Amino acid sequence: MERTLSIIKPDATSRNITGKVNAMIEEAGLRIVAQKRLQLTAAQAEEFYAEHKDKAFFTSMIEQMISAPVVVQILEADNAIALYRKIMGATNPAIAEEGTIRKTFALSIDKNTVHGSDSPESAKREINFFFSNIEIVG
Repeated sequence: MERTLSIIKPDATSRNITGKVNAMIEEAGLRIVAQKRLQLTAAQAEEFYAEHKDKAFFTSMIEQMISAPVVVQILEADNAIALYRKIMGATNPAIAEEGTIRKTFALSIDKNTVHGSDSPESAKREINFFFSNIEIVG
Protein backbone atom coordinates (compact mmCIF):
# COMPACT_ATOMS: atom_id res chain seq x y z
CA MET A 1 0.00 0.00 0.00
CA GLU A 2 1.13 3.50 -0.81
CA ARG A 3 0.14 6.75 0.89
CA THR A 4 -0.22 10.28 -0.43
CA LEU A 5 -1.21 13.62 1.00
CA SER A 6 -4.37 15.37 -0.12
CA ILE A 7 -5.32 18.93 0.66
CA ILE A 8 -8.84 20.12 -0.01
CA LYS A 9 -8.13 23.80 -0.56
CA PRO A 10 -9.92 26.94 0.67
CA ASP A 11 -11.90 27.43 -2.54
CA ALA A 12 -13.58 24.08 -1.84
CA THR A 13 -13.98 24.35 1.95
CA SER A 14 -15.49 27.82 1.64
CA ARG A 15 -18.08 26.44 -0.80
CA ASN A 16 -18.86 23.53 1.57
CA ILE A 17 -18.04 20.81 -0.99
CA THR A 18 -15.55 18.80 1.07
CA GLY A 19 -17.92 15.83 1.22
CA LYS A 20 -18.43 15.86 -2.56
CA VAL A 21 -14.67 15.91 -3.13
CA ASN A 22 -14.18 13.07 -0.62
CA ALA A 23 -16.91 11.04 -2.32
CA MET A 24 -14.96 11.25 -5.60
CA ILE A 25 -11.75 10.28 -3.80
CA GLU A 26 -13.36 7.23 -2.19
CA GLU A 27 -15.19 6.21 -5.37
CA ALA A 28 -11.80 6.18 -7.13
CA GLY A 29 -10.62 3.50 -4.69
CA LEU A 30 -8.61 5.65 -2.31
CA ARG A 31 -9.06 5.18 1.42
CA ILE A 32 -8.87 8.16 3.81
CA VAL A 33 -6.70 7.00 6.73
CA ALA A 34 -6.19 10.38 8.43
CA GLN A 35 -7.99 13.69 8.15
CA LYS A 36 -8.17 17.08 9.85
CA ARG A 37 -9.46 20.55 9.14
CA LEU A 38 -7.19 23.48 9.97
CA GLN A 39 -6.45 27.09 9.20
CA LEU A 40 -2.94 27.55 7.81
CA THR A 41 -0.91 30.57 8.85
CA ALA A 42 1.15 32.38 6.25
CA ALA A 43 4.33 30.97 7.80
CA GLN A 44 3.00 27.40 7.61
CA ALA A 45 1.88 27.79 4.00
CA GLU A 46 5.23 29.34 3.04
CA GLU A 47 7.11 26.48 4.69
CA PHE A 48 4.92 23.83 3.04
CA TYR A 49 5.29 25.39 -0.43
CA ALA A 50 8.93 26.52 0.03
CA GLU A 51 10.03 24.76 -3.18
CA HIS A 52 7.94 27.30 -5.13
CA LYS A 53 9.29 30.39 -3.32
CA ASP A 54 10.99 31.84 -6.43
CA LYS A 55 8.01 31.33 -8.74
CA ALA A 56 5.79 34.21 -9.83
CA PHE A 57 2.64 32.59 -8.41
CA PHE A 58 4.06 32.02 -4.91
CA THR A 59 2.52 35.04 -3.16
CA SER A 60 -0.93 34.54 -4.65
CA MET A 61 -0.79 30.82 -3.84
CA ILE A 62 0.03 31.56 -0.20
CA GLU A 63 -2.78 34.14 -0.01
CA GLN A 64 -5.20 31.59 -1.43
CA MET A 65 -4.07 28.83 0.94
CA ILE A 66 -4.63 31.00 4.05
CA SER A 67 -7.93 32.52 2.89
CA ALA A 68 -10.10 29.83 4.54
CA PRO A 69 -9.61 26.47 6.26
CA VAL A 70 -8.16 23.47 4.46
CA VAL A 71 -8.77 19.76 4.97
CA VAL A 72 -5.56 17.75 5.00
CA GLN A 73 -5.77 14.02 4.67
CA ILE A 74 -3.73 10.92 4.00
CA LEU A 75 -5.00 8.67 1.25
CA GLU A 76 -4.01 5.04 0.89
CA ALA A 77 -4.23 2.57 -2.01
CA ASP A 78 -2.05 0.58 -4.34
CA ASN A 79 -0.33 3.29 -6.41
CA ALA A 80 -2.07 6.00 -4.36
CA ILE A 81 0.04 8.85 -5.73
CA ALA A 82 -0.68 8.11 -9.39
CA LEU A 83 -4.30 7.23 -8.68
CA TYR A 84 -4.95 10.46 -6.79
CA ARG A 85 -3.17 12.58 -9.39
CA LYS A 86 -5.37 11.00 -12.06
CA ILE A 87 -8.63 11.69 -10.20
CA MET A 88 -7.45 15.26 -9.35
CA GLY A 89 -7.04 16.12 -13.03
CA ALA A 90 -4.87 18.80 -14.64
CA THR A 91 -4.05 21.90 -12.57
CA ASN A 92 -5.91 24.01 -15.12
CA PRO A 93 -9.56 22.91 -14.90
CA ALA A 94 -10.17 24.16 -18.45
CA ILE A 95 -8.05 21.30 -19.79
CA ALA A 96 -8.73 18.71 -17.06
CA GLU A 97 -10.43 15.49 -18.11
CA GLU A 98 -14.16 15.10 -17.54
CA GLY A 99 -14.96 13.32 -14.29
CA THR A 100 -11.90 14.62 -12.43
CA ILE A 101 -12.11 16.67 -9.25
CA ARG A 102 -10.71 19.79 -10.86
CA LYS A 103 -12.91 19.59 -13.96
CA THR A 104 -15.94 19.13 -11.72
CA PHE A 105 -15.19 21.65 -8.95
CA ALA A 106 -12.20 23.94 -9.61
CA LEU A 107 -12.96 27.60 -10.24
CA SER A 108 -9.67 28.48 -11.97
CA ILE A 109 -6.04 27.47 -12.30
CA ASP A 110 -5.41 29.27 -8.99
CA LYS A 111 -8.53 28.04 -7.21
CA ASN A 112 -8.08 24.42 -8.25
CA THR A 113 -9.75 22.72 -5.26
CA VAL A 114 -7.12 20.10 -4.33
CA HIS A 115 -3.43 19.42 -3.86
CA GLY A 116 -1.77 16.03 -4.06
CA SER A 117 1.78 14.78 -3.59
CA ASP A 118 3.70 14.29 -6.84
CA SER A 119 6.22 11.62 -5.76
CA PRO A 120 6.91 9.16 -2.94
CA GLU A 121 9.51 11.58 -1.53
CA SER A 122 7.14 14.54 -1.49
CA ALA A 123 4.34 12.36 -0.07
CA LYS A 124 6.54 11.39 2.87
CA ARG A 125 7.62 15.00 3.48
CA GLU A 126 4.08 16.37 3.13
CA ILE A 127 2.48 13.70 5.33
CA ASN A 128 5.09 14.33 8.04
CA PHE A 129 4.46 18.09 7.79
CA PHE A 130 0.83 17.69 8.85
CA PHE A 131 0.51 14.37 10.74
CA SER A 132 2.11 12.42 13.55
CA ASN A 133 2.00 8.61 13.52
CA ILE A 134 -0.67 8.55 16.22
CA GLU A 135 -3.07 10.40 13.89
CA ILE A 136 -2.86 7.81 11.11
CA VAL A 137 -5.51 5.24 11.86
CA GLY A 138 -5.81 3.25 8.64
